[in-house]
Parts: sequence; C-alpha cells; structure tokens
Amino acid sequence: MSTISINKKIIGKDHRCFLIAEIGQAHDGSLGIAHSYIDAVAESGADAIKFQTHIAEAESTNEEKFRVDFSYEDVDRFNYWKRMEFTNEQWLGLKEHCDSAGIIFLSSPFSVEAVDLLNKIDVPAWKVGSGEINNPIILEEILKTSRPILLSTGMSNWRGIDQSVEELKKKKADFALLQCTSKYPASLKEVGLNIINEMQSKYDVPAGLSDHTGSTSSSYAAIANGADLIEFHVVFNKKMFGPDVQSSIDFNQLDQIVKFRDEYFEIKKHPVDKDKMANELSSMKTLFGRSLVIQKPIKKGAIIKKDDLTAKKPGTGILVEDIYKCIGKRINKNLNIGHFLRWTDFES
Repeated sequence: MSTISINKKIIGKDHRCFLIAEIGQAHDGSLGIAHSYIDAVAESGADAIKFQTHIAEAESTNEEKFRVDFSYEDVDRFNYWKRMEFTNEQWLGLKEHCDSAGIIFLSSPFSVEAVDLLNKIDVPAWKVGSGEINNPIILEEILKTSRPILLSTGMSNWRGIDQSVEELKKKKADFALLQCTSKYPASLKEVGLNIINEMQSKYDVPAGLSDHTGSTSSSYAAIANGADLIEFHVVFNKKMFGPDVQSSIDFNQLDQIVKFRDEYFEIKKHPVDKDKMANELSSMKTLFGRSLVIQKPIKKGAIIKKDDLTAKKPGTGILVEDIYKCIGKRINKNLNIGHFLRWTDFES
C-alpha cells in the first residue's frame, strides 16, 4: 500500500493511526474560542486540528436551508456561514498558532476562494468534505497545489468513488480516502468498518474513518481494524451550542482515543516470539510451576505409583508434566512425606 506524508508525519500501513480533531464550526464564529481549541487539541496528542473555511458569498445563497434547525440568530445557512467567517489575517493567525503549538493545521475549503485563501497561508494538505468529492471546480484548484488530499466519501457510491480515485491517480496526486456516513449523528450500525478495508485493498491507498457517531467505540474499532487515519468532531462540552454537538466527542474521550491509539501501536509493532518469551520466563515458570511431591512414605526398592505423588509449588523438583516418566520406576532410598521427587531418587 502507498503512503502519504503531511508535515513529515506518514499516513499508511505500519504507521501510527493519524488522528484529526475536527472543530468545524464549534467555535461558533469566535476567534478566541477557535484559538482555545488549538491549544486543547495540541495538548491531547492528536496529530491535526481541522477547521472549515466558509466564505458565504462564494458558496451559498439565501435558498440554502439548515441541515439542523438549531440557530437562535441566523435566519438561514447563508447568514450562518457569514457569521462563521474569519478574515485572511485571522486564518493566518490560526495557522501560525498551530505551527507554534506543534499541531498540524487543516481546514476544508467550500469554494475556490477558500482554496485560494488556504493556499496562501500554506495549508499542508487538503481535507475535502463529502459534499465536494465530485466538485471539479474546487478539486481542480486543489490539484494545482500538488499537496496531499484527504477525501471523505460520506454520500458516494462505489461508482462515484471509482471516478474520483481514477482522476486523482491520473493526476498523480497523493491522497487518502475516508469512509464516512453523512448523518449527524450516525449510529454504530452505520460506521462501515468493512468499507475501510475494501478501500485499502481496492485502491491501494491509505484509508480511514470520518466519524459522526459521537462515540469512542467507533474509533477504537477502526484503529484495531487497521484504519490509517481517523477524523472525529470534538467539542469542549456536549451541552454546547452548535449543529454538530451530537456527532462530537469531548476532550476526555479524545484523550482516551489518543491513549488507545498509542498503546495499540506499541502492541502491534512488537510481535512476540512465543519460544523466546518462554525462555525469558523460565524463572517465573519455576515459581508458578508444580513439582512432584511424595504424599505417603515410600521404602527403598518400591515402585512409584501415581497415588504416591501429588503436585505442589514451586517447580524446583521433577515437574508435574513429567509424572508418567516417573511412574513404574524403582526408588533407591526411603522417601518421606513432603519430599520433592528428584531424578537421583531412582535406581539407574
């Protein structure tokens, strides 16, 4: 399988699962809250933080209805996108904050103007949302930059994905695919882990999950199932205002996912040689093992029978697994109750 690299972090088989904390509009148009999310995500150990770059005039109209009727102050989605906008300088400030905090800055563009803005502030890769996967106007501009592309497929069938992959490969683009179910929230039944593996096998590119369940279980399962990258919505608190809160995890859950990702990777990269490990545990085997012990007095010259023996710790004598090698042998001395049987106790 091919790999891609974003700011020297490699995404693909045999590498640590790349975790993206999607903020989206959780900042609710507040620049200060957006900066607060950067610090929190950087502290969590996730690899990247992702925003969405909306320019209302370039992408929407007053005809666009709300996906979720949640807003107390916006009459339609156009006005909501307008309230979510930051200036070019503010976007640059967010990017520079990410750089200084050691977290990768990503943002999904929803117009050519947004692509141009993000390109000017040197976004290191492109996250293309599910609604833009077949939008040549945006994709052609993105492809001109020769930067890696992370492509969500939430509303696509296999034929649509085939077409997108064919075009990206034709352009020699570095890209990864994200299985996604565009429901907010999506149920655990709709996660589609099987699709991640199908994408990896079918297209020979990194593939992962863009998760909308609001649960840690889907991320745990995806990591253990071999996902190369995972994106999930994150909020400070699940009682916050916003359209994606029900689809989001909080920072306690994010910490748990990062911990699981790191510990799973540590386990996976260290396969165990069973024979070598057994040799290393020889002293432990002695401690926990059981020896054959005489449970009734035996006279010199007697033949050892099974009921003469019991098994007790530690395993410093003849081990219990060798009992049938002892039965029928003749004893060369008197043996008392509690004696740990030795090979030297038998006639030669």
